[in-house]
Formats: sequence, structure tokens, C-alpha cells
Amino acid sequence: MVGSRIVPAASTSLDKSSSSVSSPDHIGVDHLLSDRTAGNANEMKEMQNFLRRGAAAAKTEEVAIAEEIEDPANIYPYDLVPESPDHDFRSWSPPGGDRYTEYKDGDDPYVITPSIIAKSDDVARTRREHVKNAMKHAWGGYKKYAFGHDEVAPLNKSYKDGWGGMGTTLVDSLDTLWLMDMKEEFWEARDWVRDHLKSDIPQTVSTFETTIRSLGGLLAAYDWSGDKTFYDKALDLGERLFHAFDNNVLPSRSVNLHTGTAVSPGSTNIAEAGTLQVEFRFLAEVTGQKKFKEKSERAFEALRKLNPDNGLFPYLVSSGATSFRNAVVTFGAMGDSFYEYMLKLWLQGGKKETVYRDMWDKSMNGVHDELLKQSNPHGLWYIAETNRGSINPKFDHLVCFMGGALALGAYTDPKGLDSSRAQRDLKTAKALTYTCYQMYARAKTGISPEMVRFTGSNDFKGTPKYYILRPETVESLFILNYLTGDPIYREWGWEIFQSIEKYCKTEIAYASLTNVDEPGSVEDRMESFFLAETLKYLYLLFDPDTEVDILNKHVFNTEAHPTRIFPVPVVKT
Repeated sequence: MVGSRIVPAASTSLDKSSSSVSSPDHIGVDHLLSDRTAGNANEMKEMQNFLRRGAAAAKTEEVAIAEEIEDPANIYPYDLVPESPDHDFRSWSPPGGDRYTEYKDGDDPYVITPSIIAKSDDVARTRREHVKNAMKHAWGGYKKYAFGHDEVAPLNKSYKDGWGGMGTTLVDSLDTLWLMDMKEEFWEARDWVRDHLKSDIPQTVSTFETTIRSLGGLLAAYDWSGDKTFYDKALDLGERLFHAFDNNVLPSRSVNLHTGTAVSPGSTNIAEAGTLQVEFRFLAEVTGQKKFKEKSERAFEALRKLNPDNGLFPYLVSSGATSFRNAVVTFGAMGDSFYEYMLKLWLQGGKKETVYRDMWDKSMNGVHDELLKQSNPHGLWYIAETNRGSINPKFDHLVCFMGGALALGAYTDPKGLDSSRAQRDLKTAKALTYTCYQMYARAKTGISPEMVRFTGSNDFKGTPKYYILRPETVESLFILNYLTGDPIYREWGWEIFQSIEKYCKTEIAYASLTNVDEPGSVEDRMESFFLAETLKYLYLLFDPDTEVDILNKHVFNTEAHPTRIFPVPVVKT
């Protein structure tokens, strides 16, 4: 089984060990292309799109066609119907959960031929325009009522400045505007950044949030556009945030951007200490200032040296990185992105810094050995929390990033995608993403709650039931579709998007929900990450023509800001 189901593979159980999985013989790309040389231009385009998807290059269309003739029931069976430009989202009615159960255990139930991928791509292009329209709607409301402020209030038609008044939504949205080809809006936002963005503010801000949203947003805007305004503003902000590294081995959780005073309460969490490195390493790469790389990496190394035997880090740690301050292991809030950056630092550095990949693989072994559980009665797979070995069946929406992360780790595994470890991780990635999809599908609005608990007689219960426009599930849907070509991930994403359009859209933007089982329970809140992440990942999910290349060229920070992997040219000043 290699990636997408170009040929059917024997079903394997989602074993917690990395047991061996059989795979077909490898067939090279040259063979694939030579066999298609006589085809027409459309056939060649289909094949090129097919080959773009990672390990799909290892399979031949001829084998897939042979399987199709042998067993037509194995072919992807679901309709792929283009959406009309005037699609009426008001008529959408969420169809409920417990569908597509053949995907529950991470199996590849169907053959995905190049022609199916091409048809899925055509349908996706019609959906892509609706996501772009959503961005235009949200941006329009922000521009009219909150331009230059941190957030728009989607119900009161006003603004909020909860992140220091640094235009957080604007900066966080820059690369979304670029990738959606909203260039007029992008350059207008650039002018505001050039003329009005000031980092020298007498306020104490969150080191973590300001780094991933604002610094990450500026760096990505620079990397995609090449406009030096973003470079200059990123360097200024980066210098000020970097004072968080002044006092302790691990960065302080907050810093005053005017005085440089860092606030250190004596402890921090692994997510906040270990989710700054992608940004500061990129800043070092483009400025040539090695201090950003060296100090931020020292913090990550200090965490690594705590070295739990199972690779699973309790989330609370002393500021000096001398000990853990609790025993709670979670892949949700306060733990999640630390594990994400193990993999992404390795990818960002061109897959040369094996220490980060080793950390990732050790932690994933720990997940499979100790945290991967199934629900009752339907056997949905999830990652539990633990406290001194005691299982807590709590599963944050935040944990849904793990589907995409595991898949990306599998496709880049140094042992190869055919290896038992990569196959284990890919299977788990798909199973977890199915569970996350069910968290949406089972709610009355078709939208997931913030958290579920896997207790009771029907797998899980949402508690609490609010939704703040989070991105993690659609992030994993994008990555899995990009890598495998399976259209199912686009179908699930389209359901989610339709529910957001129906239940979260307001007159000027989009609102959060206080209860996903109560349609109409809107809240006057639109986080910047809705534009930076949720809409971006949805757009990329439906954009087969994107320049984003997650296997060879780009790495996303935890706020969905893509920048190039190293080496990147130093800016000449």
C-alpha cells in the first residue's frame, strides 16, 4: 500500500506496532511517462496531475485500469459533481454522521485512477471559487469595520484589539490574499503595513501568538511577494520578540515590545517554548543573523534533553528546562505544536538535521504504544491524554492536526513510504481524520465542537460545544488529499465549508458558535486564524493548480504560513 489507492492493497488492522505491510513492486516515473507518450494532450495533463501527488508516481494507470476491469466495485464510487457559481448554501442540510464507514480504520477502500483525480480536480476548481468568495466577504467586513485593528466584530460591526492593536487579522491574512490571487487587496494591505504597522508598542504581548501570527505572517508575505516592506517589518518585530530568549533557557511566555522586558513565571508549556523555531530560523536564513537560529534552537534542544523514554512530553516544564512540572501528556492545547515542529524543523532544514526527525519518530512510536485508542461502540480511533499513566479520553479539535502531520511524516519517512513505520503512520493519519470528520458530521450544524470526550454509548460527546472557526481538520483534509489524491477528503471538506457558510456567515463576516447543536447560536468573534488558516486550507484543498509544494519546497508554520525550505537567499541590505 503506497499512498493513494492507485491499486488495491490488502486491508491491514490499525496495529499499534509498526508491523510489516506488503506493497507492490515499484515502477519508475520514466516507465509511466513513456507508456503515455502516444496519448493526447489531455491524457498527458491528467498523468502530470497524477504524478504530482507524491507516491502516486510509483503506480501505473495500466495496473489501475486492469483492476477496474477485474472488480468495478473497487473503483471510487461517489459522484463528483461541479458546483454552480450561484450555489445556494442556505439550502444545505447536514446529512449526519456514520457515513463513509469504510474509511474508519484508515484503509484505502477504493481504486483512485488518474481520470478520477482529474475529475475531482475539475470539481474542486468550481468549489475553489466559493471559498474565495468567502474570503472576499470576510475581508470586506474587516476592511470596512476594522481595517488595521486586530479583529472585526462580525455581529456588532466594530473591531477588537486583543492582540496589541497591531493589525493582527490583516498581517495574518497576507499570504492567504496572495495565494487566492487577491492581489489588489494584498497590495492595499501592504501599504498599511508599510505606513502604519508599528511594533514599538508599550504593551506586553504573547510571545507564542505574536510569533506564529504576526512574525509568521510577515515572513510568508515577504517570501511569496519579495516585497522588502515585509522583510523590514519582520526584522523589527523579530528583534523585539527575541528578548523573550534573554533570561532563561526557554523563552518567556510574554514580552514587552517597547522595553524588551520579558515576563517569566517560572514555568512554561512545551507548545509555547517549542513553536517559535520555524519562524526564527527563517528570519535567520533571510537576514543572515545566526543568533535567531542558534538561540531558538537551544530552547528546542533543552526540551529534547528532558528525553522521556516513550517520547511523550508532559506539557508543563520549568523555565530552565530542568524538569517537568506535571505529568499530563496531551496532543491538544499546550502540547500540540511542539510535536508538529519536530517534523517541520527537519523538513525546513532540507531533511538534514536528523535529531528533529528522530524526536518525531520516537514520539510517534509513543503515540501508537500508549495513546492510540478506540471508541465504543463504533471503534473510532483517537489520541487520548494521559496523567501518570491514567488514560483521559479527552480529544481537542486541536488534535486533528495530527492526521495531516502523520501523513506528511509518512510520505517523507527516510525509510521510504513502503516501510512498515510509514505505512503505520499513514494508516493512523487517515483513521484519525475520519474521526475528526465525524466530529463535524454528527453535530446538528455539521460543525465540530471544541472538544469531545470518548465516553458513553455512542462513541463521544461534545463538551464544551462551542466552535471558534478552527482549522485543524481542514488542514488534515488538505494534506491527505494533496498526498493521496483521494477525492473523499474534498467531499468531507465541502460538507464542512457548506456548514460554515450556512451557520457562521453574518452580514459582514463569519461568527463563532456557542453550541454546534443549536443553529443560530452565533457569537461576536472571528479569530484571525479563520482567514489565515481555515479559509486558506479550504482553498488549497480545492486548488489543484496551487504553487504550494509541501513535499519539496514549502513548510507551513503552525498558523498556516508557508515559507520555503532551506537554503533561502539572504536579503542584501
